[in-house]
Amino acid sequence: MTSFTEENYLKIIYLLTERHNGNEVSTNQLAEHTQTKAASVSDMLRKLAEKNYINYRKYQGVTLTDAGEQIALGVIRKHRLWEVFLVEKLGFGWDEIHDIAEQLEHIDSKELTKSLDDFLGNPKFDPHGDPIPDSKGKMPSVSYQKLSDIPLNQSVVMMGVSVHSPSFLQHLDKNQITLGCTLKIREISEFDKSYSILLDEKNTIFVSNEVARNLLVQMQES
Repeated sequence: MTSFTEENYLKIIYLLTERHNGNEVSTNQLAEHTQTKAASVSDMLRKLAEKNYINYRKYQGVTLTDAGEQIALGVIRKHRLWEVFLVEKLGFGWDEIHDIAEQLEHIDSKELTKSLDDFLGNPKFDPHGDPIPDSKGKMPSVSYQKLSDIPLNQSVVMMGVSVHSPSFLQHLDKNQITLGCTLKIREISEFDKSYSILLDEKNTIFVSNEVARNLLVQMQES
């Protein structure tokens, strides 16, 4: 049996490992992400290592064991399914759901999770464009690029975001940037590296370099 805190650590280790291309996650990275002192993080890592959920080498970093990864994927699956439910069935905005799903993801009922998945039509992605692990703990593979890596005048489809903060998502809403919209970079300012973008082949909008780096896109099929 794992506690809420243990599940959160395993989930965060999985997501940070994914973000850093499979590299070990450092204690300092975990401390920064959890806003916890490094000594407290080390204590938790020792507990997780004793339960065989992680491979932990002091001063060298941490990776998940198979058992730890399955728990992490289970929590991520529940989190992302609840986000779909909150948006599609209860009408929440994509900027309002993360904290609520953080609470719901710890409900320990396989029957509830299966029923929720079936009720939602077995979705593959959550409202932020993140893939949802299946019931066997397999994460769908996705191949997205940052908008900032796309050449000029190449049409792409907005597929996801790498930042889930309410302020960032609200900023996208104000600019009418949503999942599934088409984007085409027209110009990049030499002065501040901001982007002039054609949105859905009709409206021109301007976004900062930081926004462009956090939009995940896919080449538009011809």
